[in-house]
Amino acid sequence: MKKAARFVVQGTVQGIFFRQFVKEHAEDLKLRGFVRNLESGEVEVVVEGEAENLDRLLGFLKKGPSHAQIRNVKVEERKWSGDFEEFKILRF
Repeated sequence: MKKAARFVVQGTVQGIFFRQFVKEHAEDLKLRGFVRNLESGEVEVVVEGEAENLDRLLGFLKKGPSHAQIRNVKVEERKWSGDFEEFKILRF
């Protein structure tokens, strides 16, 4: 089943290759969308794909890479758009 979501990851998640970590897992799971740093110090992930793969990505986000300290992951379900062709790292 196709699903779309927005995740906002809070904690020590910038400056430690967190976006690259997210991109690698998203691509492995055949997800599309983007990841970017927010000015608040959080990381935003907007993603579309199979529901079970979004759930698997959420698990990776909650754990993070070894240098990350994840405090919280906000989850917001979104309407599927089909607009994304790949998964990208966006800059400010």
